[in-house]
Amino acid sequence: MSRTGTLPGDPPGGRRALAVWGIGVSVYFVAVIFRTSLGVAGLDAADRFGVNASALSTFSILQLLVYAGMQIPVGLLVDRLGTKRVLTIGVVLFTAGQLGFALSPSYGMALASRALLGCGDAMTFISVLRLGTRWFPARRGPLIAQLAGLAGMAGNLVSTLVLARLLHGVGWTAAFAGSALAGVVVLVLLLLFLKDHPEGHEPEPFPHRGAAYVRRQIAASWREPGTRLGLWVHFTTQFPAMVFLLLWGLPFLVEAQGLSRATAGELLTLVVLSNMVIGLVYGQIVARHHGARLPLALGTVGATALLWASTVFHPALSGADRAPVWLLVVLCVVLGACGPASMLGFDFARPANPPERQGTASGITNMGGFVASMTTLFAVGVLLDATGGDYTVAFSSVFVLQALGVSQILRLRRRAARRERERLVASRVETVHVPA
Repeated sequence: MSRTGTLPGDPPGGRRALAVWGIGVSVYFVAVIFRTSLGVAGLDAADRFGVNASALSTFSILQLLVYAGMQIPVGLLVDRLGTKRVLTIGVVLFTAGQLGFALSPSYGMALASRALLGCGDAMTFISVLRLGTRWFPARRGPLIAQLAGLAGMAGNLVSTLVLARLLHGVGWTAAFAGSALAGVVVLVLLLLFLKDHPEGHEPEPFPHRGAAYVRRQIAASWREPGTRLGLWVHFTTQFPAMVFLLLWGLPFLVEAQGLSRATAGELLTLVVLSNMVIGLVYGQIVARHHGARLPLALGTVGATALLWASTVFHPALSGADRAPVWLLVVLCVVLGACGPASMLGFDFARPANPPERQGTASGITNMGGFVASMTTLFAVGVLLDATGGDYTVAFSSVFVLQALGVSQILRLRRRAARRERERLVASRVETVHVPA
């Protein structure tokens, strides 16, 4: 190992790596704008298509169902076809989905468009993670992953600030169709400038033998405790903020808390800004102190549960009609830690798997938070309809999934740590025998 901590054979990084990786991140940035666009248009969508809370939640549930279901296939595709091809397919699909959503005359066609968008969106993040491992040294992995997540939250910020204003300024069709042009722009950049890896760092050829290869990749990745721990960390940390930003935050703040749409939008923006700041902090901490991963993840879950409970149960405990604004502000700041904490899941899966399984392992990990989000989106919609709009009951469903996730994290943590130490010792032995 060199003085800089770079392993033999590591990519060099540098400005060119940053430029190429930046193109991949721009694709993910646009995908997140499209993914979260419904979060600022939920009430408008309910009016446009004449649907109730359960039907409204189906938009996001279907989108996330497709996204989660695509994670392992996309991981396999990235391992086999490379980043550029998979990202190209993804851009075409999510741009077509956003344009279709803009022009949909009916609820059914709008649902199909969101499913298409989810399919394309599913191809972006894993590809960007793979691009980072191909262009940057391994020691930069945690920071690069957090920066990718930061770019995603920037896309969420654009959706919250820009698309929301366009929606109420120029109308539904013009706002969504106009935003689809961003997909065309990143497609051109991708086709002209993106490369899968730097010269001299081509991956070793790996045999692909149909279904048998697929089964081996999935089974080998799943056998690693680090992959499963990564999935459950992602599952437990990500979904409260995702549910809040993707669909139910704005209705909760407006209908249950009596805020104006403008004030509610500002609080959603605060979640995004908090995410961006905390993402940088978490990335630096984990890059310097690898053992901080689990304390950060569990600490985020605990803080989220505490603030969520304080807000949801405040009327019952205090006798007031709604939570005070300061408590809503603190909740939104804490929810900003959910995204960065979910990225820690990849920091458990990455060292547990060799390069030829990185895409598959990332796909398994990335399923976690989106399965949890999809489940909670559905539960909240059903409970709101069943209780006549009681957000206290509906939002309490969050605690069930948090308890499940924490129990699995605690069950797997020792096995994952032991296996990671074994792999680290083996890699150091191999490095000693690498010729200078």
